[in-house]
Amino acid sequence: MSLDSASSQKDAGGAPAAGPMHQVMGRRWMVAAGHPLAAQAAARILEAGGNAIDAGCAAGFMLGVVHPDMVSFAGVAPILVHLGRTGETFEVSGVGPYPKRATAEFFRERCGGQIPAGLLRTVVPAAPDAWCASLERWGTKSFTEVAAPAMECAEHGFPLSVFSAYQLGRAADKIRKFPTSAALYLKDGQGPPPGHVLIEAELAQTIKTMAAAELNARSRGRAGAIRAARDAFYKGDIAKRIAEYHAREGGLLTAEDLADFSVEIAPALKTSFGEYEVAACGFWCQGPVLLQMLNLIEGYDWRALGHNTPRALHILTEAMKLAFADREAYYGDPLHVKVPADGLLSKEYARARRALIREDRAWPDLPPAGDPYSLRAVANGGHGVSGPVTMRPGGSLDTSYVSVVDAEGNAFSATPSDPGVDSPVIPGVGCVVSPRGSQGWLAPGHPSVVAPGKRPRLTPAPSMVLRDGRAFMPFGTPGGDVQQQAMLQVFLNITAHGMAPQEAVEAPRVATRSFPDSFWPHAHAPGVLEAEARLSRDTRAALAGLGHSMADWPDWDWRAGAVCCVVARADGILMGGADPRRGAHAIGW
Repeated sequence: MSLDSASSQKDAGGAPAAGPMHQVMGRRWMVAAGHPLAAQAAARILEAGGNAIDAGCAAGFMLGVVHPDMVSFAGVAPILVHLGRTGETFEVSGVGPYPKRATAEFFRERCGGQIPAGLLRTVVPAAPDAWCASLERWGTKSFTEVAAPAMECAEHGFPLSVFSAYQLGRAADKIRKFPTSAALYLKDGQGPPPGHVLIEAELAQTIKTMAAAELNARSRGRAGAIRAARDAFYKGDIAKRIAEYHAREGGLLTAEDLADFSVEIAPALKTSFGEYEVAACGFWCQGPVLLQMLNLIEGYDWRALGHNTPRALHILTEAMKLAFADREAYYGDPLHVKVPADGLLSKEYARARRALIREDRAWPDLPPAGDPYSLRAVANGGHGVSGPVTMRPGGSLDTSYVSVVDAEGNAFSATPSDPGVDSPVIPGVGCVVSPRGSQGWLAPGHPSVVAPGKRPRLTPAPSMVLRDGRAFMPFGTPGGDVQQQAMLQVFLNITAHGMAPQEAVEAPRVATRSFPDSFWPHAHAPGVLEAEARLSRDTRAALAGLGHSMADWPDWDWRAGAVCCVVARADGILMGGADPRRGAHAIGW
């Protein structure tokens, strides 16, 4: 047997380490993930007879071990699953809520109006439950089988990638603030070099504890045993260690918060775009932003507009701003906020909003939000921008991604996240516990204001493209607020411009910053449009002439996202795209 695989790594400063990699193809299955070892873990499960869900969960567990600069085993993990047999597409709400003791008043009065780094940013970790719930419902393997590659790497160690070593070095000052983190992630107090063998013995023991619980519950059947593994995390000794550390160190998370949590599983949200349907997770994350963007641009002939022409990029940018304006005004945890979902995703509403795109000039800042209740272009009042103005918002750009398609047409798309730099590693657990509370607001009336038991509005948001009811392309990316922007450009590269997946993810990108950054303190950069320097000088000059404040990224910049995708062609060939900006990897067979 031989695997058709490829990977590429641009160096940490953004310069190419190699030329564009070749297109990866297969006939039985394909995986594209944000780290080579995650792709290999998925391939190992697929070769052992597992399906796309088994493989995606294996990659997800692995990312929480080998990509600690971007992902925590106890972080967030929003997931989309498409079932080839039934044609159904589901979302798994992979983000936990604020502890019951967390309030906006607490942060305003006790923290000087800040959401500070450290334990106080902790929300209930959702990733272990999200992986286990997906595996239990749609998988075929056991927790122990699927988590085995991750456990092996945690216990015996793995060499840090160039990208991870670079990121840990960049964050060394932050990591030093937390002795438990510094002891694990730094070498002699400094960022470790590429190739440094990182051993995560406590995290390996956490995984072993979950596996032992599954083994002891095997009489309950596969599903019941997986639930036992999950409960070992949320109700057993692991939860006890987390809660005790919070109690001792001034955190807010309790054993009750952990025991009461479970992810939601629901039909995915969808919109149509020509012959395609595009699915996303719910308004508890920014996933619907991509659906709104697609509705806004549907009235244009993108093939005729051309690839990365000034007019095409201007229209895209202005559509992005309109969608982000609605995100700021309306998106929040639907269990706590009345979200006008039908209006926001309606075609009539998009047509009204599209009229605000001015082809001769850019909006200088975030446009006003629309009125999705009455399907009108503009709501009363301003855009609601808050937070300091800066040329370059400094929010975190953590996260990774995995996509899988198997021979039965099942597809998996997940965007796990939470780095090991904003909060301490929990002793006896071996990883950071989700510091996603950094994506909350303290402004009264904001739809994502902090509240007890409420989920922060999550940036990680996978997507899934369908054609004729079948999976055409699971895809996603890291990159904070850049995610849906990068994904939109890759989607058009493939569907409108006929690019192969690898060419599509390597094409130069732009990203607007004319909205409040999702990470505390929610800085925004009015009018700023970032562009990779590979975009032609004439194009950048033309965009500046339309009023965009151009800011250059290097030729290949990790901040532009790292899109991975699997495309299922009509003839049965599977094609993978793995972004070289962060050393992603694709394997097909």
